[in-house]
Amino acid sequence: MAGRIIGLVCCWLCAFPFLIISVCNKNSNEPINFWSGDTSLKNKVKNVSDYNREMAQLYKKCAIVFMITGVAFVIYPIMGIILTCFDCTVGIYIVYHNYKKILKKYLQ
Repeated sequence: MAGRIIGLVCCWLCAFPFLIISVCNKNSNEPINFWSGDTSLKNKVKNVSDYNREMAQLYKKCAIVFMITGVAFVIYPIMGIILTCFDCTVGIYIVYHNYKKILKKYLQ
């Protein structure tokens, strides 16, 4: 049972930053960055409020996926491991692809 709880906590610790970014920055005056420390978007994004709204939704979806993965650890640990591997490989590619579509939509 300890392994299941550790898996749940680890996944929820991964979900927490995504959730904080989506909730706190959706109404920000500066664009939400995909890469940490990237300041190049300040002059590139034309409609910051709509861009931030879509990025907040993307980050919220990431948080939900990690939360579901954590619950999967508690119910069926093997499924939690499989979902974690999926989240950290294919999931990152999907999120990056969606980020590029959002960025392309709002570039000046």
